[in-house]
Amino acid sequence: MELGVAKTFKHQFVAAVILIMSLTGCAVNPVTGKQQLSLIPESQELSMGAEQYAPTQQTQGGQFYIDPELTLYVRQIGEKLARVSDRPDLPYEFVVLNNSVPNAWALPGGKIAVNRGLLTKLEDEAQLASVIGHEIVHAAARHSVQRMQSGMIISAGVAGLGMALSDNEWAGLIMGGAALGSQLALAQYGQGDELESDHYGILYMKKAGYDPAAAVELQEIFLTLSQGRESSFIEGLFATHPPSAKRVEENQKLVNKIGSGGYRGKEVFDRKLATLRKLQPAYDAHDAARKLASEGDFNGALSKVNEAIRIAPDEAMFYSLRGRIYEELNKTDKAAADFDKAVSLYPEMFEYRLYNGLTALKQNQLEKARDNLSRANEVVPTSIAYLRLGDIAVKQNRRDDAIAYYTQVAEAGGDTAEEAKRKLAQLTQ
Repeated sequence: MELGVAKTFKHQFVAAVILIMSLTGCAVNPVTGKQQLSLIPESQELSMGAEQYAPTQQTQGGQFYIDPELTLYVRQIGEKLARVSDRPDLPYEFVVLNNSVPNAWALPGGKIAVNRGLLTKLEDEAQLASVIGHEIVHAAARHSVQRMQSGMIISAGVAGLGMALSDNEWAGLIMGGAALGSQLALAQYGQGDELESDHYGILYMKKAGYDPAAAVELQEIFLTLSQGRESSFIEGLFATHPPSAKRVEENQKLVNKIGSGGYRGKEVFDRKLATLRKLQPAYDAHDAARKLASEGDFNGALSKVNEAIRIAPDEAMFYSLRGRIYEELNKTDKAAADFDKAVSLYPEMFEYRLYNGLTALKQNQLEKARDNLSRANEVVPTSIAYLRLGDIAVKQNRRDDAIAYYTQVAEAGGDTAEEAKRKLAQLTQ
């Protein structure tokens, strides 16, 4: 059992607070050359990014496994830009996430993700290079680390930046590093960081042979969309990377200075996006089904998600949603079959394992429930999975295991913690 996940990151923050009290560390920003506060060493920066990259991906939809060629394409562009960056030796990684919200993010150490929902809004490879170059600067200039340091100073070492995960019903139940990574990925950048990332990202584009005018076009599009209050962008890119007229103006000044012109790559981009664009009606139907389900129209939601499955029968996300709809319709056997299907298509995804385990427990299939909940926790630990593993241990007369699980949950806070405390008291009285 992995019962120390939440404590691990708590200890990391305590260690960092000790650094705050004992050091007045300053270092040169590797991108700008300016002096800045540096309380987290590079070794810890790299380890945090490496440890949190996979679980953070999963809290944001998981990998877009349907089209691996698209991820390869994004990775190639990212590597091209990383080579001309100010920190070319960072262990960069690039991935496409299965998320409709238009967004992109970077974790410490160069761990970068782009949502498929953003890719469909772009027009050519140069615009994509603008997005990726911008995220590379966030990583190279240690912007996430700087935000962490500010958060630690303000909150005296509280493990978290006061931000909830978006678009995830398990948000409040996710524990340890997965929660921290998502907080970093989804926290809003200040205007200074955004201008800095725009500036140096444009320079990286130019060095890599792309037309830097694409960066200006992109910001103009985003500014127009923000003024029009397009909801999907407000939920995603605008929440984390707020656009402004000042950004457009500053970007244009830089492009005027260094000159426009260069590779646009529209034909290649269109070819690489062909599969995603073909499948877009399925994802639109899925998103419509989610909305209908949230409004309580489960029959309407079922019709929409069935439409999505007809278009893309190998997409695990669709079966997972249908399973949840069947749960609401009290069709547990059908829900279980759909969660099984989702797990078979994407066995690494914690959310599908979690749903599968919880449903198996309802059916009193204890070993199946235990296996799925345990495997979910290996990727993204949640207090609900630990709580139900405790319940399973009680049913199987494994008292010591139950106490260990309930103790872990009792420290997490919230309703699950209160339930765990009650059950713990019953076991130890």
